[in-house]
Amino acid sequence: MIKFFRILLVLLLSWLVGCAPAVYKPGQPVIEALLLDDRYITPDGSWLPVRKWLPDQGQAAAVLIALHGFNDYSRFFEAPGEFLKEKGIASYAYDQRGFGQSPRRGLWSGIDAYTQDLDLFVRLIKSKHPGLPVYLLGESMGGAVIIAAMSRDDMSPVDGLILSAPAVWSRATMPWYQRSLLWVISHTMPWMTLTGRGLKIQASDNIEMLKELGRDPLVIKETRVETIHGLTDLMDTAFNNAKNIHVDTLMLYGEKDEVIPKRPTLHFLRDFLDSEEVDKTVAFYENGYHMLLRDLEAKVIWRDIAAWVKSSQKPLPSGADKRDWRMLAKR
Repeated sequence: MIKFFRILLVLLLSWLVGCAPAVYKPGQPVIEALLLDDRYITPDGSWLPVRKWLPDQGQAAAVLIALHGFNDYSRFFEAPGEFLKEKGIASYAYDQRGFGQSPRRGLWSGIDAYTQDLDLFVRLIKSKHPGLPVYLLGESMGGAVIIAAMSRDDMSPVDGLILSAPAVWSRATMPWYQRSLLWVISHTMPWMTLTGRGLKIQASDNIEMLKELGRDPLVIKETRVETIHGLTDLMDTAFNNAKNIHVDTLMLYGEKDEVIPKRPTLHFLRDFLDSEEVDKTVAFYENGYHMLLRDLEAKVIWRDIAAWVKSSQKPLPSGADKRDWRMLAKR
C-alpha cells in the first residue's frame, strides 16, 4: 500500500511539472537590435510595433519612453504623447512581447525578456537622440518592468522615471487563498483563460474610453492563467526592489484606484521613500483611477509630467505631490 501511494505521488508530481506555467522566452540572437520608423527589431528577430510623437526637428528638450500596462499596447500613450509633443518632449512607445501586434500574442515572455528589450530600446533611443535626457514612463505592468529593469546592474542609465500606478501587488500582500488558487490553477490548467467580467472593478471614470478599449481587437480580453502567473512574478520583483531605485522618480497614484490595491502600494512606498539619495516625488490624485493617463482629468497628470520632466518643477502644477501618501494606511 505504501509503495502504491509513492508511485501515485510520483505520477502526480510528474503531471504537475508537465503542466507548470510556461515562459515563452526569446530565441537566440541572430541580428543587432534595430529601431526602424514603425518597429523595433530585437536581437532574436522579433518585430515589436513602435509609435512615436516627435516635436519639430531640433525642438525636443527630452525623450520619454512609455511602457503600456497588462493586456494593453502602445496606443495607450496616444493622447499624452500628442500633448507632450506640443510641450517639446519626444515620446516613444512599443508593444511589449505578447501584447498588441507583437509576436506570440497572449503568451508571457519572462522578466528577463521584458527588461532586456527595454534596456536595448533605451540604448537605441540614446543613439538616435544624442545629448537629450531620457526618461522612462510605465503604466501598471509597464511600471513594474521599469522597476525590474532598473535593479539590473547592466541597465543603461536614464535621467528619471515616471511610475503611473505601478503593478506592485506581490504575493506577499495577497491573501493566502488567492496565492494558493493561482498556484493550483497555473500548475494544473495553465492554458485556461480568464476574463475580468464580474469583478466589478472600475479602471477609469472615462467610460467612453473603456468602451473603446472593449471594442479594440488589439486589447487582450481573455488571459491565460500562466500569463497571470508570470505577471505576478514580475510584481514580486517590482515590490522587492522598491529600495533599488537610484534615479529621480515621479510616482503617480489615484486614490480611487481599484486595480492595484492600496495596501501593497503603501508598503512599496515605505520602502521606496526609505532612501533619499535622489529626488523622489509622490503625487496622489484625489479623483484619479488606475488609468490616470486616460481618466477624465488626465490633462492634469499630463501637465504634471511635462513640468517634472522639463524642470523638475516642485510643487507640481496640480499640487498633487502635497497630498500625504500615508493616508493610504487609513483606507
